[in-house]
Amino acid sequence: MNSMLVQENIPLAPLTTFDIGGPARYFVEAKSIGHVQEAVAFARSRDLPLFVLGGGSNLLVSDEGWPGLVLKIAIQGIDQRAGLDESGRVLFHVGAGECWDKFVSRAVASRYAGVECLSGIPGSVGGTPVQNVGAYGQEVSETISSVQVIDLKDNQVRELCAEVCGFGYRCSIFNTSERGRFIVLRVTYALTPDGAPRVTYTDLKRHFEGREPPNLAETREAVRHIRALKGMLIVPGDPDSKSAGSFFKNPVLSEEQHEDLKCRAAARGLTLPSYPALETRKKVSAAWLVERSGFARGFGFGRVGISSKHALAIVNRGGATAADVFALKDQIQHRVEEIWGVRLEPEAVLVGTQTAPDGFAKTT
Repeated sequence: MNSMLVQENIPLAPLTTFDIGGPARYFVEAKSIGHVQEAVAFARSRDLPLFVLGGGSNLLVSDEGWPGLVLKIAIQGIDQRAGLDESGRVLFHVGAGECWDKFVSRAVASRYAGVECLSGIPGSVGGTPVQNVGAYGQEVSETISSVQVIDLKDNQVRELCAEVCGFGYRCSIFNTSERGRFIVLRVTYALTPDGAPRVTYTDLKRHFEGREPPNLAETREAVRHIRALKGMLIVPGDPDSKSAGSFFKNPVLSEEQHEDLKCRAAARGLTLPSYPALETRKKVSAAWLVERSGFARGFGFGRVGISSKHALAIVNRGGATAADVFALKDQIQHRVEEIWGVRLEPEAVLVGTQTAPDGFAKTT
């Protein structure tokens, strides 16, 4: 096997959907498990901070870049396993470097249900278990059977079953209790052959209202269409595509917090849209909070703004810096908290050395 190639001072902005950020001091693209292990050993031998890069769709790279080694996972392969699991589902073993939507497209075309509502989400397969990616009524944790990782405690390969991964709303052990410990190599998904699509989300129900029940392919196309209308589908040349997707998470509130928010809304003559999440807690729309705090779609200044299609997407209008994004992020957070008593948490991840605001991952 060829030895890995270590490159120096590689620009990171072109490797992200935000198209923002400085260079990586060292950069390795790993196409095999061996290359990943070599890269980890290289970083340790030089006491370099290590950042693992996937599809670059949920990142904001600092203007200074990354002072250590950026390891881009490029492990490919979509392998369908023979036989069924105990639930009658088919297992797919997918490389972390595969494009997520390519896998969804293949699954839908082969009539396997379970990920059709996750169509059009940018990024790579390796990022899906980290944030427990979800959209339009589905979460990836519903189909993940196991995750193959390298454990940085000993640089050994391990297989983690879904239960061990601690999946929750937009979270897992990979971005909470064990952040920085594991590198995702491959993910095994269990999909239902000839399964019916899930059409439970309001936007999807509305799309198919008055029509025959859709098949998987029709559901996938509907999701992509809805995402495009919201500026959440990457389309070359679309000025709203240079973003990190939804920049803020939908807040999950306690009953007490939720009642306070409803009272604040009522005092303004508004009705708060919400839906149950995580049993006794309530998830509310971050987009609703942002728009009703004075930040309309298309709002912005200079090189940075809010998407004209979706209130949660901060966009690079051309030549924006990470500092520009921070300034708008801070303005939104402060106003929402002042008016609604709710602190919005960023969903995007900061990569770099500059001082990170609350809610961002920071590595020095």
